[in-house]
Amino acid sequence: MEHLNIAMIGYGKMGKAIEAIALAKGFSVPLKITSANLYELTKANLETCDVAIEFTNPQSAPANIRTCIDAGIPVVCGSTGWNAQESEIKDYCLQHNGTLLFASNFSIGVNIFFELNKKLAGMLSRQKGYDVSIEEIHHTAKKDTPSGTAIMLASQIIAQRNDKNGWAMGEKGGEDKIMISSKRIDPAPGTHYVRYSSSIDDIEIVHTAHSREGFAAGALTAAEFLVGKTGIFSMADVLKEFS
Repeated sequence: MEHLNIAMIGYGKMGKAIEAIALAKGFSVPLKITSANLYELTKANLETCDVAIEFTNPQSAPANIRTCIDAGIPVVCGSTGWNAQESEIKDYCLQHNGTLLFASNFSIGVNIFFELNKKLAGMLSRQKGYDVSIEEIHHTAKKDTPSGTAIMLASQIIAQRNDKNGWAMGEKGGEDKIMISSKRIDPAPGTHYVRYSSSIDDIEIVHTAHSREGFAAGALTAAEFLVGKTGIFSMADVLKEFS
């Protein structure tokens, strides 16, 4: 893609990391929204851009997505923790002929990890005696617990197993729940473990991020993918096109 004008909604560490990669590719970021200039998040300003990338917080994300849809520009959303409103926002997007790609994690490596997780869950669903748990480690500035990535991993496993109907934090819940352990340790950008344990052996898959660069690059790839499309998409769609 020759050129993109990108609206960056949320200009924290992730927003700045995305901007650095975008500028290196010859793209422009003419609109940068923070809590100090929310008044600039207008239809007129958004219409000067080709795509918006939203990384704010669970409280702001739904309204920001609606604003982008109303302005008629595609929006990539990386804010997590607003799952309760996800169906409502997706319905709004479809009703208004909008374009949305929401992901709990934009790292290409993590999305390959998701595919491995689904495959392993399917294989072990046919084997008795393996219980499963998830552990995630992030930096202390991470706003939601557990992470959206951990919830996605759990959801994929639940879809494959008849003995699990949900997830729970720590030791809460019963045998029908996947236990998720969350730790907040600086400067960890993100590590996720999926562990299967039996009386005979253990099986574990793990993804460890070394920096924000992988997440930022993936979000920018998603933005490039989204331009010119209408509807609701996922990182699985991005992987199909760019793999």
